[in-house]
Amino acid sequence: MAVQKEQDTVIDYGDVSVTGGLSVFSEEFDHAFYYDGDDLGVTCREGLTRFRLWAPTASEAQVLLYESAQGSAVRVMQMKRSDKGTWLLEVNEPLAGFYYTYLVKIGSQWNEAADPYAAMVGVNGERAYIGTLEQTDPEGWGVEKPAIQSPLDAVIYELHVRDLSIHPESGIRHKGKFLGLAEEGTTGPDGIHTGLDHIVNLGVTHVQLLPIFDISSVSIDEASDTPAYNWGYDPQNYNAPEGIYATDPHDPVCRVRELKQLIHTLHRRGLRVIMDVVYNHVYDGYRANLAKLVPGYYMRHWPDRTLSNGSHCGNDVASERPMVRKFIVDSILHWAKNYRIDGFRFDLMGLLDIESMLEVKQKLHEIDPSILIIGEGWMMNTALPEDQRADMRNAARLPGIGIFNDQFRDTVKGKTLEPTRKGFVNGSWDCGYDLKRAVVGGTAYDSGMKIFADEPVQSVNFVECHDNHTLWDKLSITNPDDPEPVRRQMHRLATSIVLTSQGIAFLHAGQEFMRTKQGIENSYKCGDDINALDWHRCARHQDHVEHVRALIQIRKEHPAFRLRTTEEIRSHLVFEPAPDARSLAFTLRNHAGGDATQHLLVLYHASQEKIELQLPQLGEWKTLYTDMQLHQLDRQQAVAEGIGTLILAIN
Repeated sequence: MAVQKEQDTVIDYGDVSVTGGLSVFSEEFDHAFYYDGDDLGVTCREGLTRFRLWAPTASEAQVLLYESAQGSAVRVMQMKRSDKGTWLLEVNEPLAGFYYTYLVKIGSQWNEAADPYAAMVGVNGERAYIGTLEQTDPEGWGVEKPAIQSPLDAVIYELHVRDLSIHPESGIRHKGKFLGLAEEGTTGPDGIHTGLDHIVNLGVTHVQLLPIFDISSVSIDEASDTPAYNWGYDPQNYNAPEGIYATDPHDPVCRVRELKQLIHTLHRRGLRVIMDVVYNHVYDGYRANLAKLVPGYYMRHWPDRTLSNGSHCGNDVASERPMVRKFIVDSILHWAKNYRIDGFRFDLMGLLDIESMLEVKQKLHEIDPSILIIGEGWMMNTALPEDQRADMRNAARLPGIGIFNDQFRDTVKGKTLEPTRKGFVNGSWDCGYDLKRAVVGGTAYDSGMKIFADEPVQSVNFVECHDNHTLWDKLSITNPDDPEPVRRQMHRLATSIVLTSQGIAFLHAGQEFMRTKQGIENSYKCGDDINALDWHRCARHQDHVEHVRALIQIRKEHPAFRLRTTEEIRSHLVFEPAPDARSLAFTLRNHAGGDATQHLLVLYHASQEKIELQLPQLGEWKTLYTDMQLHQLDRQQAVAEGIGTLILAIN
């Protein structure tokens, strides 16, 4: 069975005589060839090396053994067909230190590919490597993780490994590497803390790393002295670390050891680690390892056998198929168990199926109930029924899984896909009701307020991430005529709304010092001059960093900002009368969430003009935080001026 992909390329989906007449596209194929064993890939123990490959449509399968990441095979070993479409080879000798690939015959074609289950790979990920993960553990591995009670206690800091350290004045030796993020005691311009110490001092709880698994050599050439810049959303080997972040990408063990060292250091410094994972597409739907070993199975297709492309990356992974779901779950558990990853951010989660996401959640929480699961729930067109997609429409069927709240983002700063469109902080003052919906984390505070979340744990609140314009660049586009100090006030207000709203708080690296990418919207190919964290800018804007640090500390100290349920929000959060559309005020009353403080009041003000806020008659209010000019505060009234946030408390 073969189809024409392009004018000069024929894709062979195999000879159905080897599958008992079953097409790779049929449901009967899934039933006949589902393999539930835990030994796919290579295992080494007591002088025995075992290879097991799932390739039901292959009529032959071989293991090719190599002495290096380049060069010709030194041995070719035949595999035997085994259970449920798997192929097995047992070699009574230790083969650690060798590289290997699989060679399968699909119909009339021979395809060579790296093992999809490979935990170690050679340079550029073209060959798998036989090694033992346990031998890569750093000294002290297994240190107790930082405690966390609920995902709602998280303050997430999204970071690209290279961006953190590559700036010439970062003070970091291992620039652009895993070990660079693990360096301690680094300083930069004016003696400011940089790198890891900067993050720790900021007070965030989780570092979310943009993809650190092995990405396609089409995107990154690990062997090059000057590799191209890339965010990493081109998956190649899902279970092995990316070599560009290792000090020696030619050493398969090095990248594993140094990533573990990074995770160990982050845990020791009180930070949890979230891994950005990309199971919704591969770098090439026809040439990826999975696609070559079982053509047609791993990718989602339309009825005419064309690839579904909701990802806009050329293909969608068919997560709903049993062996694809198994691969995703096995891969996630590999990272959780072997690297002690504390959370997972699912890229384009709306392209994955609900059942797969629920199984991921179940299996992860069997290991550690505190592992965080969040994802992009965008509604995208894919060859999967809408009621099966893990997107925002189906949030009610994804309990406990956080979804990025794009309406929060767009309400606060203006629509992302309309660069000149303004939001609350930068001059659009007709969005008061939507701002209330943001503050309550998209939950059903009243009958019409719900955005998508049944409970606040489902709302990931953000105004900036790696995608699209930074908040500072967005404000520069929407408000070019406003003086820079005014735009800085807008920026600080937007960040304060993230840190004082119900739900999970999410910050982008550099947001604390108004990061700019010089107006570039998506900088995944732009290089270090655009993407590097600018430690000079951080030094210039330490006042802004201090404000963000203070707000994070307030969020940590006051559980009223982290209410666990929608019912608690309804019971304790009261929207107060505001003087005009340029303001929003609310109270968190009666020891909300067990807060030691009796009442809290928050005011957001998006105008330079003076505001007079009538205060609820609950007692004597005291200032907890302000970045506005406060002229008067008594039991009846607060008078303040300027764009900013005011937080009052009654103890």
